[in-house]
Amino acid sequence: MHLLLRGGPTAADAPGPRTGGLPLAPAGFGWPHCRECESSLLFIAHLPLDHGTAAVFLCDFDPGLCSGWAADDGANRAYLFPPGTPLLPAPAPTSDESDAPTLLPATALHPASHPDDRPEAGRVGGTPGWLQDPEIPSCPGCASPMEFAAQLENDDTGINFGDDGRGYLFTCRPCTRAAFLWQC
Repeated sequence: MHLLLRGGPTAADAPGPRTGGLPLAPAGFGWPHCRECESSLLFIAHLPLDHGTAAVFLCDFDPGLCSGWAADDGANRAYLFPPGTPLLPAPAPTSDESDAPTLLPATALHPASHPDDRPEAGRVGGTPGWLQDPEIPSCPGCASPMEFAAQLENDDTGINFGDDGRGYLFTCRPCTRAAFLWQC
């Protein structure tokens, strides 16, 4: 397990672990939309993992209206791009679009080894610090339980998982899929 310690501001398209900025994605990537309200999703995290790079999005159009807490309801989206995939900054929806999300400021995350299992801390790997009952999603490709990849915390840049909430990223290595949910 590596704790995710917040660093300072970083470039919007920095290739390292970060919250905010622009997602790095393959050429031709289209900005995702909420299946419930159809608004553009808010990009919240870029996480290089040993089995690919994850990009995490969340509906923030009217917080609490769309069910972003569920991994498969469509109010959030997570992508896992295989290692070696060329990644470019994805073009954000333009500010003249009525549903264009505000881009969060890019903040570096520094993975640091730590011997303690601190459930309240953001992390890569280890076990999730569940706030409620465990909700391990099944892969939409193979139906197997997905593997816990990372935990994110609310922060002062605009990531909001409800009062003292946490976000949970899961991946399926064989299918190169990712899922995201949050609890508070």
